[in-house]
Amino acid sequence: MTTHTTHTAGDQEPPPRRSFLKTIWAFLGVIAAGEFLWIVSGFLKPGKKTSQTALPETLIEAGKLEDFPIGSVTAFVRGRFYLSRLEDGGVLAISRKCTHLGCTVPWDDEEKKFICPCHASAFDMAGDVISPPAPRPLDIHPVSIENGVITVNTSRTIRRNTLDASQIAYA
Repeated sequence: MTTHTTHTAGDQEPPPRRSFLKTIWAFLGVIAAGEFLWIVSGFLKPGKKTSQTALPETLIEAGKLEDFPIGSVTAFVRGRFYLSRLEDGGVLAISRKCTHLGCTVPWDDEEKKFICPCHASAFDMAGDVISPPAPRPLDIHPVSIENGVITVNTSRTIRRNTLDASQIAYA
């Protein structure tokens, strides 16, 4: 005896469990890939630039020239710069922002160079590129030395392509 089951047009079998799970996993995969791409794109885009006119005049008195030994690099957290006392006695106020993608570049006192943690660009104590991918030297801020006191104007950032003697402040 054979039993035949007939289906009417209104009776539909529910989709098999396997295809339902495949659909769910595909949907979750698309969402995860989208989130991953969104996060990665944040690292690849340079930071937003702020208008120079929007920044208030910020003069930071760094200290007396004799307080900074020749060959030293001193971090100034408040002004977001490093004060570099070059071997010839000159002074540079170097921006902490990498010229590649804008990461904060720390000074490595043992290596005697700035090393970017994002893509390993390296800069010497004057901010010149030692190893790429940074396309140019670190930016600088104007420095003035009056009566032996160093003052840095952090409201103005100078973009540079090479180290020029006119960029270095001397007493």
